[in-house]
Amino acid sequence: MNSKLKFTNLHHSSFFSTVREKVDNYFQEKKISKQGNKAIWIKAFTFLFGHFLLYALIISGVFQPIILLPLAVLLGVFSAFIGFNIGHDAMHGSFSASPKINKVFSYTFHLVGANPYIWNISHNIVHHTYTNIAGHDEDIEVAPGLIRLSKEEKLNKFHRFQHLYAFPLYSLASLSWLFRKDYKKFFQPKIGQHKAKHPRIEYFNLFFYKLLYCFLFIGIPLLFTDLSWWQVLIGFFALHLSQGLVMGLVFQLAHLIEETDFPIPNEDGNIEDAWAEHQMKTTANFSSKSKLAAFLLGGLNRQIEHHLFPKISHIHYPAISTIIKDTANAYKLPYIENTTFLLALKSHYAVLKKFSVA
Repeated sequence: MNSKLKFTNLHHSSFFSTVREKVDNYFQEKKISKQGNKAIWIKAFTFLFGHFLLYALIISGVFQPIILLPLAVLLGVFSAFIGFNIGHDAMHGSFSASPKINKVFSYTFHLVGANPYIWNISHNIVHHTYTNIAGHDEDIEVAPGLIRLSKEEKLNKFHRFQHLYAFPLYSLASLSWLFRKDYKKFFQPKIGQHKAKHPRIEYFNLFFYKLLYCFLFIGIPLLFTDLSWWQVLIGFFALHLSQGLVMGLVFQLAHLIEETDFPIPNEDGNIEDAWAEHQMKTTANFSSKSKLAAFLLGGLNRQIEHHLFPKISHIHYPAISTIIKDTANAYKLPYIENTTFLLALKSHYAVLKKFSVA
């Protein structure tokens, strides 16, 4: 793998400069900020309030275990929504025009058991640059060795069943994030192409906030409720299985469907496309017309808009989508879109089947 992979723009495409100018003009004409508006604060309050209310109900000691289990499942779902709607925008600097506010809200990632420092490297820097390029984009390494998503990966006998076991594996995504993934990425020599000399404070943050998370979601229920240790663990796993499934499905449907490309670098180790063209070929939208999806998923159902303009709040994605789609059509570039969640899910299932055989 060439560690200096570049996008060569052999066709001298002006697509990105054109679409960027049009999008900039839209915000100037409307005289509005590219960052979040009142709507994003309403969403932040909704999901944070719901999350803390569910947590308070669980540790209140008022309910029987049979009621606590669905509450734990809902808590996991709300955790995913906090990541989608608040932490994700804040980490990209698009939640607010204030860097301080973005910094504060980026810490909501700790509420989902994730490390914002590692996320910034692996997602903002690496994934957004080298999307869907095997060996570079670690976000497509869903379960290395267990799920095969490229012809370049070794085929094992058990891969023939991956379209059946992949979805239960997605449920383990947030548990892996909490106990394995962040540590692995932190201590490996580099993430994708990115080599990082971590500040000393980040060593402290990694361990401190992971321990704090476990204390909040395991320790406090053990200390302040009448639940036995095994009941607490069942609730903890229920929380993470629901959170992991929601996160896993949303992430896969944005890049791992039939129409998206998995580019292979040329002999020189480069991608023969401009960066923006590459994003259009490797990224997809789903449920674009759904107001419910837009509210719950923080714009992650509009990944095309997000990948081209990650520093624009997801609140504005519906408005700029027409600009991007029309410009892509003019440049004869794909604008990959599944109109419903189920169609996107069906397409992802087909990808799993495709790579389950040689």
